[in-house]
Amino acid sequence: QVQVEESGGGLVQPGGSLRISCVASGTIGSLYAMAWYRQAPGKERELVARINIDNGGTNYANSVKGRFTISTDNPKKTVYLQMHSMKAEDTAVYYCNAFASRISGGQATSYWGQGIQVTVSS
Repeated sequence: QVQVEESGGGLVQPGGSLRISCVASGTIGSLYAMAWYRQAPGKERELVARINIDNGGTNYANSVKGRFTISTDNPKKTVYLQMHSMKAEDTAVYYCNAFASRISGGQATSYWGQGIQVTVSS
């Protein structure tokens, strides 16, 4: 099985910064991509940022471009989301997603963490 666990959520003031982390563990043959999604109350889950493990390519939601940075520590199968200039509208439960296969080079499946709360408020 593959486990995905987020950490580092909490309360931050508007304009502040926060870094959240996520580790993928378990039986992982190939890890293809990792991503952060978020879901605010009453809204659908949305992609925040995604990174391709092989080539480091990234893509971001327009609402976070220039403020958030996704990065990885590949040997540790860890992904980070560094958030700056945070706004109240960044308040949400943040979910980590690992796109991986249990067999090396095999067909990938999405694995999700339980989510962590990030609140931006004064």
